[in-house]
Amino acid sequence: MISRFPLRALPGMVAAGTLLLLGKQTLAQPIDIRVHDPVMIREDGTYYLFTTARGVGVLSSRDMVSWEPRAPVFAEPPAWATRMIPRFRDSLWAPDISYHDGTHFLFYSASSFGSNNSAIGVATNTTLDPHDPSFRWVDHGPVVRSVRGRDLWNAIDPNLVVDEEGSPWLAFGSFWTGIKLVRLADDRLSLAKPEEWYSLAGRQRYWKLPEETAGDTLSSAIEAPFIFRKSGYYYLFASWDRCCAGPASTYRIVVGRSNRVTGPYRDREGEDMRFGGGSLVGGETVPGPEWDTTRRIPSTTPITSCFTATTCPTRVAPSSGSGRSNGTRTDGPG
Repeated sequence: MISRFPLRALPGMVAAGTLLLLGKQTLAQPIDIRVHDPVMIREDGTYYLFTTARGVGVLSSRDMVSWEPRAPVFAEPPAWATRMIPRFRDSLWAPDISYHDGTHFLFYSASSFGSNNSAIGVATNTTLDPHDPSFRWVDHGPVVRSVRGRDLWNAIDPNLVVDEEGSPWLAFGSFWTGIKLVRLADDRLSLAKPEEWYSLAGRQRYWKLPEETAGDTLSSAIEAPFIFRKSGYYYLFASWDRCCAGPASTYRIVVGRSNRVTGPYRDREGEDMRFGGGSLVGGETVPGPEWDTTRRIPSTTPITSCFTATTCPTRVAPSSGSGRSNGTRTDGPG
């Protein structure tokens, strides 16, 4: 049996944005395992966690409490990424795992910090059990690529979603002009022809920012899309503002919904996410040791709760300030 689901506060872990603190209980003392950009799937009673790391990190667990590190997906960085991406240093970001017709599809990002010279690749495997004789990751190379000076978007942070007709789509994006969506071919290994592209969500971008500049918390700060289909709607979750800065982090998760996978996605107040809309999930972010957004979301909260009358906070206003960048990035993609 294959199950794919979003990560929230699970037993034995402290969920913090897309950074998790996994507590592995031993006879002596807890051991913290920190991972970045996690996604999880269950196969035959075992949970497999894929994370940002060299070669894509992998951990497994039978109970989501005790976690065992596994060999990375790639022993060596994909040759295409080394050739294609300037300053690529073999860390593959923000994987997304899904299962279809007997095959697992792992999308992953190759980039370098602060750059939109980026690409999203895909690898497949018929099993996630490394002890299975058929276990073997096959890399199919890049699916989507963004190029500095050509594109005002960033091909990282992929998330696969399947519409009500069974067609696969890939949402992605980080900073610049925000979250994009492109239709995939039925084999999920390439783009559909003719190509279909859509913009799903964005933040205000200061008009004098150079094209090669990602933005900052005053401009363009949105990334990490996840889309879920439930009860006749598609729900788009995205992350706003500054990550990875300990108590100074301002990372927040926002959501909007649409009756079409291609949008427009609107928040509880009816604001379009393409123009800064987004209902805050779980309340205001509170300073803490790491990112705090998801630890404030009850694991029992239904996905539709942000669109009922009483359970979701009012839409978050755009970041304060003029929207100008000082030219020095202290956060951004990655």
